[in-house]
Amino acid sequence: NGAICIQPCSPSFHGETSFVCEDRKWQMLSDACASLDVQSLFQVRKLPSGTFSAHPTLHLLLGCSCGFLFVLFINLKFISSLQRISQTDFSCIIPDILSSPAIPGNIADIVELLKKISLLLSENVTRGKMQSYSRIANHILNSSIISNWAFVKNRNASSILLDSVNSFAGKLLLRNGSESIQEPFIATKGYSIHRNASGKSFDFSMEFNSTGNITGHVVIPEEELLRLPRASKAISVAFPTLGAILETNQLDPAFVNGMVLSVSLPEELQNILLTFEKLNKLGQAGAQCVGWHSAERRWDPRACEVRAHNVTTVVCVCAHRRRTYRSFSILMAPAAPRSSALDYITRVGLGLSIFSLVLCLVIEAVVWHHVTKTEITYMRHFCLVNIAASLLVADVLFILAAIVHNTTLNYQLCVAATFFLHFFYLALFFWMFTLGLLILYGLLLIFFKITRSVFLAAAFFIGYGCPLVISILTVAITEPKNGYLRSGACWLNWYETKALLAFVVPALSIIVVNLIVVVVVVVKTGRSSVGEGCKSQDLSSMIRVSKNVALLTPLLGLTWGFGLATIIDSHSLAFHITFALLNAFQGFFILLFGTLLDRKTREALRMNCLSSRQKWGLEK
Repeated sequence: NGAICIQPCSPSFHGETSFVCEDRKWQMLSDACASLDVQSLFQVRKLPSGTFSAHPTLHLLLGCSCGFLFVLFINLKFISSLQRISQTDFSCIIPDILSSPAIPGNIADIVELLKKISLLLSENVTRGKMQSYSRIANHILNSSIISNWAFVKNRNASSILLDSVNSFAGKLLLRNGSESIQEPFIATKGYSIHRNASGKSFDFSMEFNSTGNITGHVVIPEEELLRLPRASKAISVAFPTLGAILETNQLDPAFVNGMVLSVSLPEELQNILLTFEKLNKLGQAGAQCVGWHSAERRWDPRACEVRAHNVTTVVCVCAHRRRTYRSFSILMAPAAPRSSALDYITRVGLGLSIFSLVLCLVIEAVVWHHVTKTEITYMRHFCLVNIAASLLVADVLFILAAIVHNTTLNYQLCVAATFFLHFFYLALFFWMFTLGLLILYGLLLIFFKITRSVFLAAAFFIGYGCPLVISILTVAITEPKNGYLRSGACWLNWYETKALLAFVVPALSIIVVNLIVVVVVVVKTGRSSVGEGCKSQDLSSMIRVSKNVALLTPLLGLTWGFGLATIIDSHSLAFHITFALLNAFQGFFILLFGTLLDRKTREALRMNCLSSRQKWGLEK
């Protein structure tokens, strides 16, 4: 029991099939056998004479109305060229896709294709583009092939499909204030909305199976439209079969008893009404209104509540959540819970941290020549400056990454923001590691002298070289498999590729080493001198130890160790709030303990102020 057997596909297919032994029988686990070759869909057609280009990639772009998609799979450096011709649709690939069987392997390939299109080609989504996209999605949403989804290798494929459709449909351009595109198993409607309207509703009637149709309605109340400062658009997508498809990977005994409705609204709106017709009208079971949590890939009962309920229909009122900065705790957690308190702590903490770090660097620049007269003080302040600079850039990038994700939704910008965010937060930890090694050097290797040039070379290699190698390897390994970014944020993936471990493992390892450094410092500085047993000396020793621990905790990043709790239990709001409180304010603590409470720095500042006053008095 539990043994896995992997079998190759038949000669006409590529991929493999996995089986698991249960009760002395082989049961199919996943089926990745596919007959669809995505790259062959974009073969270049013969060009008319006189239209050839010297550049092979340009040749592709001229040769076929959807040749740009071929470039997408083999050479991402020509993304700018794709964007220049994004007004064309990709209808030329539809006949091959629709003629392919909707087997699990082909379903997985089509989901990846739709994801790529939504990420890279979602600018100026015209009616033609949306029709082509809907026809491709409709092929794998057919009610007759729902059972095939249970054997798709990527268990998150249905959630990825939902996110991809939502992202693409949200960019739909509205002609004359409205748009309606309907396929049997996916329908998209869009309306222009404004504050003077008397309310807006989206009405869907769609086929579920041979027994008949089901209906769904989205209503934006008039009082909600009054919140709009300007004319905006609202997009809704209906999926009659997606609920059953999502259930194939859900352990919850409850089932979706209606269509799935997706709504893209202006952020000013807060509540909407959704009316669902029940698929099963015979049962007496109660109804529950839920929303899909895309980050955690589960139904969330907190998103909606039941307004009315009868034998045939259910009316739900759902809160349309505003876009906010991501929680700071997302840096080390697989997922962060939605919480206004968490968002508030993140905003205030990062704002204060950025201001403090700028002030810290200014002070260090002012007193640099006064506090770096010896080799050891030079090395200490050099590490402090690089810690502050790395954290400053990382905190600014954290805010920019949230803005990029919430406004532009540009995939390349999100990848770039994540790469640099990953690099600078790693640089922060490796510079804290360098400072820890420097402290050990000062305490344990008293008679071993290191030159300034050797220290600078080693410090730069550790502080920036190691993070650069890790960051490049992470994006090189995971991005080709579309596993670099997580769903719902510009940050490292967890659920598919565990790319987040490329940050968590080095960070936690450095925290362990730096914790050992603090223990060594406590042991060294806590020893009583001559006259042991004197209460005043014991008190002095305790104060000295406490001061050293308070000083070193933010400088060596020990509070980040609490991130382990958010990894173990990513749903605990208390853990996330504690982590955000301890670490979003790290810049302030570095300013306080690393600069303002340092005796030599304060003396240098006082001398500099006196010098400035005397100089100003003489000039006056």
